[in-house]
Amino acid sequence: MVRLSRAASSVEPYPFEELDRRKAERLGVGAELIDFGVGDPRGETAPFIRRALADAIAPVSSYPRAAGLPELRGAIAAWIARRFEVSLDPELDVLPLLGSKELIFSLASLLVDPGVDDLVLVTAPGYGVPERGARYAGAEVTRLPLAESDGFLPDLDAIDADTWSRARLLWLNYPNNPTGAVAPLSFLRHAAERCREHDVVLAADEAYTELWFEGGPPASALQTGELSNVVAINTLSKRSSMTGYRSGFVAGDRTVIDALKRLRPATGVTPQELVQRASIAAWSDEDHVVANRASYAEKRGVLAAALDELGIRVAGSMAGMYLWVEVPGGRPSLDWTLELLDAGVMVAPGSFFGPEGEGFVRMALVPSLDDHLRAADLLRDALGPNAAAARTDRSRAGQDSNLRPAD
Repeated sequence: MVRLSRAASSVEPYPFEELDRRKAERLGVGAELIDFGVGDPRGETAPFIRRALADAIAPVSSYPRAAGLPELRGAIAAWIARRFEVSLDPELDVLPLLGSKELIFSLASLLVDPGVDDLVLVTAPGYGVPERGARYAGAEVTRLPLAESDGFLPDLDAIDADTWSRARLLWLNYPNNPTGAVAPLSFLRHAAERCREHDVVLAADEAYTELWFEGGPPASALQTGELSNVVAINTLSKRSSMTGYRSGFVAGDRTVIDALKRLRPATGVTPQELVQRASIAAWSDEDHVVANRASYAEKRGVLAAALDELGIRVAGSMAGMYLWVEVPGGRPSLDWTLELLDAGVMVAPGSFFGPEGEGFVRMALVPSLDDHLRAADLLRDALGPNAAAARTDRSRAGQDSNLRPAD
């Protein structure tokens, strides 16, 4: 038997694989299912982006350089300047990524020394990859709870001096997955200051900055002023419905960017040149993003209205592509997930995002508008005032049939 490392042996199954299994079981028996579980956009990638990809296919291919195409770094820097009014040097401050997940997982390995009690701070409930990457790198992890009463923001001032002294990396994710909360710029500035004070890197996962519904456009950690000890990671996956392209960037602290440039030739994770060419087109256009945002807003309105009609509370959910829905009656989130699955609606239980997510489910606004409208009807049928009576009638009918002799 092959002996795996302790880090590899400790990797737990990715929770959404269980959702996929349950989905396959339901579809296998021909049941209807509308999937709000995994946050994978299902809208079309804009035609001009697809054309840019096709036009970039060359007769001869070569390895992409670790630093990415200068034109792509320039397009990213130009977008940052337009969107956040921050001027960055494309050569020194920006690095293209093979999507954002690869760096979210691996950044800890750049900063952590295994075996010396280094800490990585993550928010909870939350996207699980920062914690998985930290543990794989040999770090301990401290989870910072996100309370609704605090706007789903961690209390950085409650972190004690010993924790700060051991910390190497603080992960923030705003707009937040799964709660949909938005961090004000004042909070991001405070986080950057605390991290510089303790020589901790602030890594901001900003995958959802371009999808907002209440208030103005969300802020970026790049707007905090001094960018030492600060990096922001963004992606075209949600903004431009390009999950399959695996294209993003990291920008900020030049020491971190330079270290990544030196490391990455050995890892081979730069996007293919044809994907980089398509990414240049995507970062250079806002019209398709406005259309995507409007589509999510329309779908969000349909689902939020149905939940409100049913007396089911939605928390947070001011931005991003999710609704963070409180489980009625204080039931376990997985139990309610299975009940909704029986009704033909798949959601992600809050417990998938850590124990702090218990009591909620997450609904990803990725199906079509027509599917949202059908799901709203399914929820009304399953959870509305007539649902309990219908379940009782079905139960009585089943009991009566058991009393009748067989034909």
